Amino acid sequence: MTDHPVDLDKHRGMAAQKATDLRRALAEVETHARELRERESELEHRMMSAPAVSWPEAAVKARHLLNLYAASLPAEDTRHHALVAMLLDDFARLTEADRESS
Repeated sequence: MTDHPVDLDKHRGMAAQKATDLRRALAEVETHARELRERESELEHRMMSAPAVSWPEAAVKARHLLNLYAASLPAEDTRHHALVAMLLDDFARLTEADRESS
């Protein structure tokens, strides 16, 4: 008997090791995706709990919705992707200009 743990991965074939690695990676991705969905749900709940009190706050909410919309667009819809990108740039530029003038 030995006091050292046995690394069972070393005793398996390469195909079994790859399958195990893939299962572990998939489990990790699924965990991260679930956590992201939970955080997004919490964010949206907070956004809906009170109306925006300024244009920059409204822009934050609109930016989130635009990102959701852009993610649902097909890749070949370059015109709408470009429009969303331009609008997000406008929000960033106008928000920064608002901060500088305050």
